[in-house]
Amino acid sequence: MEVKLANVSDAGIIHELMIKAFMEYKDEVPPSNALDETVDSISTSLKNNEMALITYIDKKPVGMVRFKLKEDGLYFFRLSVIPEKQGQGIAKKIVKSLEEYAKHKEVPKLLCKVRMTVPKNIKLYSSIGFSIYNEEIVHKSEGINIKVVSMLKHIGGKPCESSL
Repeated sequence: MEVKLANVSDAGIIHELMIKAFMEYKDEVPPSNALDETVDSISTSLKNNEMALITYIDKKPVGMVRFKLKEDGLYFFRLSVIPEKQGQGIAKKIVKSLEEYAKHKEVPKLLCKVRMTVPKNIKLYSSIGFSIYNEEIVHKSEGINIKVVSMLKHIGGKPCESSL
């Protein structure tokens, strides 16, 4: 398994991996915004300081994550593993690679948001040292509200604080 930092030219691969992974959420209310993204929108984001890691097995892309370096830490999102490769530790390997990148950049913590309707993802992140530090309701169009938790992991084994 190999994890590589993506280039703008990898937007098509990122899009394909993300759509395959997020199709399982197409019936959520509302469906994930990930399903509305395009190769062009991802390419534009990558040109505007967003970054991504792509995971390969036998030179075939199987997973990815997008992220941004912010003042308070490395914020990641759209972690995606293609359905036929889920449950094999790929997501954990991707997060471990994010940790290594953050340590290299001297970033103190990893941050993400997870829908409360997807407890398997909360469990995944909790199993690798993330803690919930906030719960909120995201207000979408047409009066739809999404309950999300914000999770963090301090790099280097520092104890998690109750707030940022």
